[in-house]
Amino acid sequence: VQLQASGGGLVQAGGSLRLSCAASRRSVSNNVMGWFRQAPGKEREFVAAITYNGGSTKYADAVQGRFAISRDNAKNTVYLQMNSLQPDDTRVYFCAVGYDSKRISTDRGGYRYWGQGTQVTVSS
Repeated sequence: VQLQASGGGLVQAGGSLRLSCAASRRSVSNNVMGWFRQAPGKEREFVAAITYNGGSTKYADAVQGRFAISRDNAKNTVYLQMNSLQPDDTRVYFCAVGYDSKRISTDRGGYRYWGQGTQVTVSS
């Protein structure tokens, strides 16, 4: 499975961006999909994830209330709407496909396929 992430860019603090991640196979509609992010020299950290049918979501405390994850299984695509962005949100954002369909993992080990990452930069 190949994942193509897009939508990153440069935005001012308080602004919004919408990330997209398109999968090459329809079979990902049976899996949890998630977003992680990573700063240079730091560990990759969990951001958000969504179950196979969109029925349940989970967010990191740092983004709760500002970010929203959604998916369109007809398009094999997962989205991350990011609002009220702050300079501390500056990271490379990665999408990933989980091993499970309903159980959301916040650990990198719970995901089997990864996209290439898209840079998000928030200026103050």
